[in-house]
Amino acid sequence: MPLLNKVRTAAVSGGSRGDTASLSLARLRLALTLFFALDGFLFAGWVVRIPAIKEQTGASAGDLGLALLGVSAGAVVTMTLTGRLCRRYGSHPVTVATAVLLSLSLALPALTRSPLALGLVLLLFGAAYGGINVAMNSAAVDLVAALRRPVMPSFHAAFSLGGMLGAGLGGLVAGSLSPTAHLIALTGAGLLLTAAAGPVLLRHPSPAPPEQLRTDAPGERPAGSRRAVLVFGVIALCTAYGEGALADWGALHLAQDLQAHPGIAAAGYSLFALTMTAGRLSGTALLERLGQTRTVVVGGLTAGAGMLLGALAPTVWAALLGFAVTGLGLANIFPVAVARAGALAGPSGVATASTLGYGGMLLGPPSIGFLADWFSLPVALTTVAVLAAGAAAMGYASRNTGVRATS
Repeated sequence: MPLLNKVRTAAVSGGSRGDTASLSLARLRLALTLFFALDGFLFAGWVVRIPAIKEQTGASAGDLGLALLGVSAGAVVTMTLTGRLCRRYGSHPVTVATAVLLSLSLALPALTRSPLALGLVLLLFGAAYGGINVAMNSAAVDLVAALRRPVMPSFHAAFSLGGMLGAGLGGLVAGSLSPTAHLIALTGAGLLLTAAAGPVLLRHPSPAPPEQLRTDAPGERPAGSRRAVLVFGVIALCTAYGEGALADWGALHLAQDLQAHPGIAAAGYSLFALTMTAGRLSGTALLERLGQTRTVVVGGLTAGAGMLLGALAPTVWAALLGFAVTGLGLANIFPVAVARAGALAGPSGVATASTLGYGGMLLGPPSIGFLADWFSLPVALTTVAVLAAGAAAMGYASRNTGVRATS
């Protein structure tokens, strides 16, 4: 990898070229961190206004569900396309372009007056959301390789922090601002941040080694690499399944099965999200100490044990402890899976892992619902533990895949 070796050699020599390279990578890292935070912030801002948009459009629960499928459909379709765009134009320009599209499309749901119109604009919003996730993760994979430090979790921590900030701010202004004013304000904030951080990405090309860019075409990758990318995608799916399940069913489990106070029940997912963010903030140190394989294995087993406690505990406080442990365990599995897939196959690998992971977040809530009808909600939630343990097993089985990436 000549380019990486040049960066490292120059930096070690202490010359001006090394200082310039280090400063360039630091600026890229800051800019990418801001884009990850922006993505979480904007998406959370939309989510907290869904009830108001439902009322505004006169949608029934079924109509709203169909309209919200537009986000999922747009994201899944665009993720695969974005991998190709990143190979052709570079992940940095695609990140900036999709950030602009995400910011602009965020204002559109507030302008709709029917479920059909809402579903159509959410297709565009979902396309932008899926696109920026693939593009910025692809850029992050290249930067991680150039830095030679496992900093991928820090980017996902920024996404989590942005989401918490967006949800908190949205809750504060929901009573005083109309959805139109709120979402247009978020559009303005998104465009301003993109204008501030975007030029950094546009001025600096991706630090990916030329060999990776040349071998990124799907037809040029060995079959073993394609299979390995799929494995890492399934690992991401197992993690996202748990996140989606707890987001939609965690509070109901606490309230319905354990008779928790509504405020405490609502805090269940917040506690899960908080510990997941904390786990990602400490993820780089953990990866440097344990390596990627052991981080996935330990994380999966920890999450499995935590979710068994959260699902089957007889008391509210024990269940909350289980939710917290689950968040810590799942925190770094998705970032590692995406990083491993990207190291093997570049933007195509990121697109595959992201698409499968996003599919897991969509699969989780309805699967839990069906299983809860057939058995019970606590039993249904144990599937989160099963899939977390499965992620640990797959992580261990793939320990020799891309050995350089696992060290």
